[in-house]
Amino acid sequence: MSATGLGGASAGLGAPVRGRLAAFGPAFVAAIAYVDPGNFVTNLQGGARHGYSLLWVVVAASVVAMPVQYLSAKLGVVTGRDLAQICGERYPRARWLLWAQAELVAAATDLAEFVGAAIGLNLLFGVPLPVSALITAAVAFALLSLQSRGARPYELAIAAMLGLIVAGFLYQTLRVGPDARGAALGLVPTLPGGDGPLLAVGIVGATVMPHVVYLHSALTAGRPRSPRTLRLERYDIVLALGLAGLVNAAMLVIAAKLFHNPGYQNISGVEEAHAAFGTLVGGGAALTFAVVLLASGLSSSSVGTYAGQVVMNGFVSLRIPLTLRRLLTMLPAIVLLVLGADPGHALVLSQVLLAFGIPFAVVPLVLATRDPALMGPYVNRRATTAAVAAIAALIICLNAYLLTGML
Repeated sequence: MSATGLGGASAGLGAPVRGRLAAFGPAFVAAIAYVDPGNFVTNLQGGARHGYSLLWVVVAASVVAMPVQYLSAKLGVVTGRDLAQICGERYPRARWLLWAQAELVAAATDLAEFVGAAIGLNLLFGVPLPVSALITAAVAFALLSLQSRGARPYELAIAAMLGLIVAGFLYQTLRVGPDARGAALGLVPTLPGGDGPLLAVGIVGATVMPHVVYLHSALTAGRPRSPRTLRLERYDIVLALGLAGLVNAAMLVIAAKLFHNPGYQNISGVEEAHAAFGTLVGGGAALTFAVVLLASGLSSSSVGTYAGQVVMNGFVSLRIPLTLRRLLTMLPAIVLLVLGADPGHALVLSQVLLAFGIPFAVVPLVLATRDPALMGPYVNRRATTAAVAAIAALIICLNAYLLTGML
């Protein structure tokens, strides 16, 4: 065979592979929200205070997130619109209420992302926390500006950030060497007392984040409507959210191995965790932790900004300058940092608030994707609808259980 023939064959084989790879990306953007700084705090506190006993919550939340994100991606592919737009059209009388709760969720999300990135900059370079928050905003704008060149550069940048976070926690896991038997026992569902229920709800809120349920449908809205596209979206989601789930599990098992003892059990924030990594593992582990925290905060803050624009435009058809929106949603984080409040406790509460916002996104998503008039031949199977409805019901019950215990 001639060289030309070989080259032609190689190109012919490479084209389908490149086509499949080009379909990957939206789920990686969504996955960044699943490893934002709020996850750091809830998982680290969960492992430090309760050992491996909340590992099953991390795993369960990661698994149930996949069908939820798939329905969101499918909705965008099939309808060419995002979930917020469809909610605004289907529930005109409730759209302002839905928008208000989504904005509250966005503010809670920004709190975690900005505080986390600001602390990362402070740990690495000694930048004062309020200044670090402003730098985070500038970097978020820079990442979003990549979209002016198309969706692909932004997706690749976010995927690279996720890769850095995965590599960082792989390094930490290998250095620490968690207890395999303890981790296996942690997969057995139990709910420890004390602040166990609060942390469990926080872990769910930090994992199944409502703002990316809205966002994922917007990310896929321009994709070809075909079974092949939906099949590739499933692969994209399993890979991206699978990696995010491994990172979250690594956070908790590392904390369980290092911090679940009287000397470190009350660790509440990432600054304390960073110092403890330096003391117990070494400077390399502490540096790695600070780097992945910074990567998480910077990338997730841009994703949060993107989701906020989608929510506002979809529910109430409003567009405000991105800079103004960013300044408004980051205001709580700046106030928290200026006042010197305990960021660890605030971050856990912000993730709990996210858990209460999940049903407001998932229930309309299920109702939309089960509607034949909207989805046509791509309407949900009954089993799919039942499964995701059960997920929403379970989260509602968990939220109600927490509220009952607090009252």
